[in-house]
Amino acid sequence: MIRDITLGQYYPGYSVIHKLDPRMKIIVTMFYIASLFIIEDFYGYVLIVLAVAAITAVSRVPVRFMLRGLKPVMIIILFTFVLNMLMTPGTILWQWKFIKITEEGLYNAVYLALRLILLIIGSSLLTLTTKPMKLTDGIESLLKPFKKLGLPAHELAMMMTIALRFIPTLLEETDKIMKAQQARGADFESGGLLKRAKALIPLLVPLFVGAFRIAQELAMAMEARCYRGGEGRTKLNALKFRRRDAVAVLLTAAYIGILIAERVLL
Repeated sequence: MIRDITLGQYYPGYSVIHKLDPRMKIIVTMFYIASLFIIEDFYGYVLIVLAVAAITAVSRVPVRFMLRGLKPVMIIILFTFVLNMLMTPGTILWQWKFIKITEEGLYNAVYLALRLILLIIGSSLLTLTTKPMKLTDGIESLLKPFKKLGLPAHELAMMMTIALRFIPTLLEETDKIMKAQQARGADFESGGLLKRAKALIPLLVPLFVGAFRIAQELAMAMEARCYRGGEGRTKLNALKFRRRDAVAVLLTAAYIGILIAERVLL
């Protein structure tokens, strides 16, 4: 389960999506997330699913690898699905004693579960196809206009990228600790949900110790390379918009236009 989390991981590749400007990918992801919360009908979600499928195919990231990232949050998705299905009032489709399923509840449950799944898959595509350093450069470049307001764009971008980058590292550390404790007789799989949650408590201390150790090693490595923040720093590979980025802008505009037209006309 720990190794199934794909958020923050980078999948090496040479596809067109991998080569796009990170600023472009961040902006497209923001528009994509906004579209998920604006569209509320069947045809709109069909268009979004087709768009995600097309981008996934072009990125050449294995579908099985992307779907693996849904396993850790599947319990949350199922819980949300059941809660919306049973707690939403409306036209009753089925009832047994105090348990009832309504037409509106089933509708809301399906769309909310689909929205969560598409949100996770679409957001994962950003980190899977963008190297951490390029993601940092992209975030910093987008935040640069806010430097006039006193916002530390470089430092903020660096912190966000380090947080994303070290999610897989901490998960790997957790997996190692779990295996070490299982070799000593610890049981994390048997019993109910509460018992399993209690069994995970002994993981916290060594995990925090490992996290502080990793942070200290990272700080020492940055100091050894004379890192002093973003002031006066230059970049070896400056970000540039290319022809493929212009095509991506046009495709994004077409995507938004189709969704708006679908919402207005249907």
